Amino acid sequence: MKGAPDVESLDCSIIHEEVVSAVREKMPDDELLLDIADLFKVFSDSTRVKILCALLRAEMCVCDIAALLGMSKSAISHQLRTLRQTRLVKYRREGKVVYYSLEDEHVGTIFAQGLAHVSE
Repeated sequence: MKGAPDVESLDCSIIHEEVVSAVREKMPDDELLLDIADLFKVFSDSTRVKILCALLRAEMCVCDIAALLGMSKSAISHQLRTLRQTRLVKYRREGKVVYYSLEDEHVGTIFAQGLAHVSE
């Protein structure tokens, strides 16, 4: 199988204005693209990915997640804060216990799609 062509050696002297114009019209705003980039950065940490995987299976409290991953409650809380800020997880209180779950079905879909992609 051949590798990708060397970009520098390609003859790229023709700009396909129609294609460029059509794509430009469909491009999201820069601010939205930055938000998407920030969302995907969250997936760059294996602890956060493990937490998302666990929450895909069940709603859990910090103590349960810490026990599952063999980490401190403090470390888990730190990662959950990041996941909350990017709206990947939500929480609810029941007395003194705080339970975490995925924010919505989109998070599960993103996770499942990523897993399917790397498993191919």
